[in-house]
Amino acid sequence: MSRRIEIVEVGPRDGLQNEKTLLEIDQKLELIQRLEAAGARRMEVVSFVNPRRVPQMAGAEEIMGALPRQAGRSRIGLVLNMKGWERCVGAGCDEANVVVCASDGFGIRNQGASVAEQVEALRGIMAVRRKEDPPVTVTISVAFGCPFDGEVSEEQVIDIVSAAADLRVPEIALADTIGVADPWTVRRRIEAARKAAPNARLRMHFHDTRNTGLANAFASVEAGVDVLDASVGGLGGCPFAPNATGNIGTEDLVYMLERAGYETGYDLDQLIGIGNWVSELLGKRVASSVGRAGGFPFKREEAAA
Repeated sequence: MSRRIEIVEVGPRDGLQNEKTLLEIDQKLELIQRLEAAGARRMEVVSFVNPRRVPQMAGAEEIMGALPRQAGRSRIGLVLNMKGWERCVGAGCDEANVVVCASDGFGIRNQGASVAEQVEALRGIMAVRRKEDPPVTVTISVAFGCPFDGEVSEEQVIDIVSAAADLRVPEIALADTIGVADPWTVRRRIEAARKAAPNARLRMHFHDTRNTGLANAFASVEAGVDVLDASVGGLGGCPFAPNATGNIGTEDLVYMLERAGYETGYDLDQLIGIGNWVSELLGKRVASSVGRAGGFPFKREEAAA
């Protein structure tokens, strides 16, 4: 196959935001630099949230200030509101990823705002954005289920997709924040989102909480989606979602796709090493399956061992 799948690495942001161990800024920078050396070209590197609420995300401006601009690389900042947008612009991010929750229950606990208030915040950001400012993408969190409100309907999600489409947001992501989606629902949501936003690129973001993450990624690719989020080592989770666990592992996703003949641009061996390295820094065993088992076919030295 010659089809390329773009993997947006979210390890430095989503991967770290729920960890008890706080990495130093120089450790976060090393993680980012190692991931870029392994092939990451779009990466969520910082989150412009209140560090008192999410101390794992402290130091966003310092991290961006230490990353030199490089052609062909996009460092993304997560944004929740106008203040976050202003910080993102000031820090020199290449992209701003604005999060809108699909449920009021999660939105109020995670962002202190209802769905309607978050859509208004997005509208305000798009209204003040200048040509020279970073492009805006939107992630719709808890798009398949909420830990507080329960089931999230297709209509709830598509209302936000339609609002983003009306604002001409060029890329919209559907996020399974708590890992409750199944491949069949994923297909239906993609079809509905495509109808509601025919001019927007779709991106999918899956957590592997219930061991369905890769199946959902497969369903997305089969449905024509070319952009998927993943986190090295299978790290991740949300500090405001009970029992939240990690994203699909970047090395797991790369292995599955490249084994099937898709192109990702990542070096699998480097990813395996990075996942194990950062997991050790965090004092835990690597969560990704390929991180534990290694790739295949085995290299000669691995087979000999």
